[in-house]
Amino acid sequence: MENIQQLIQSAQEEIKTATDLVAVENLRVKYLGKKGLITALLKQLGSMSPDERKQMGPIINGAKQELQQLINKTNQALTTAQLAASLAKESIDITLPGRKQTVGTLHPITKVRQRLEELFVSMGFDIATGPEIEDEFYNFEALNIPAHHPARTTIDTFYLKDIPYLLRTHTSPVQIRTMQKQGVPIKTIAPGRVYRKDSDATHVPMFHQLEGLVVDEGVTFSDLKGILNNLLESFFERKVELRFRPSYFPFTEPSAEVDLQCTLCNGKGCRVCSDTGWIEILGCGMVHPNVLQAVNVDSERYTGFAFGLGIDRFAMFRYGINDLRMMFDNDLAFLEQFY
Repeated sequence: MENIQQLIQSAQEEIKTATDLVAVENLRVKYLGKKGLITALLKQLGSMSPDERKQMGPIINGAKQELQQLINKTNQALTTAQLAASLAKESIDITLPGRKQTVGTLHPITKVRQRLEELFVSMGFDIATGPEIEDEFYNFEALNIPAHHPARTTIDTFYLKDIPYLLRTHTSPVQIRTMQKQGVPIKTIAPGRVYRKDSDATHVPMFHQLEGLVVDEGVTFSDLKGILNNLLESFFERKVELRFRPSYFPFTEPSAEVDLQCTLCNGKGCRVCSDTGWIEILGCGMVHPNVLQAVNVDSERYTGFAFGLGIDRFAMFRYGINDLRMMFDNDLAFLEQFY
């Protein structure tokens, strides 16, 4: 009898001092499992006399129930304590402001390119694309750019190592390829990336250009001026001041630079326009007969005009950006302004 009481007392002390659920489970097995100490006592009841069994049975069964209740209570207390500790560790301060879901948007250069494409398509132009790696025929020779021209040196052009190819310096090669493929008449634009060794506030080594070409019978310089004036007023959504300055391009004759009154200072003079009040916005001219002949087009029958503009610079003017390089810095604080 004393041994049973000592066993029960020892079991109670061990269960009460258990510090985790694993320890409690081990104690349950030790005392109440199939081979546990209390279970062993219950098995001995069968070998006892009726009087002993009548006396010891209630004591052993009572001990079993008491220990089972203590184990359940201890399990519940430890589970509650663990849950409280876990909640305290993973607690969330509900007074903090929520995390806003940010929505992505198109880059300003992409927006401007799409806007320009929409305007040209509305004027009846097709959109053509071509490879960014070109050979000298399409990038220079077919465009009447002679071998001694400075643009063909490594100072201005990125040549690929060990092979006679280069990164295109303009999208004009697309015009040559398109005329070769579909012939004339033609009315197309060629937007895309181009590469030149240049870097300052209004130039970067990789930039985006859009070139246009119209070839048909009876095309004149007046048609060119009308197209460009309509384009720029539609793009800027207001009347614009333009000036055409005589210039030189190997692939056009006559050629002109088109200047736009500076949209950042409204012609008063600033850093971007070099205090002149005007910004060179694109180059243009009538297609040189040699270019038409390079693609087997009769230059006596057909005439045409071509123009090229920098999409990145149009984005500068559209959004009032004073340094072209900002659009390539991946600065989210800057880009988020265009959401």
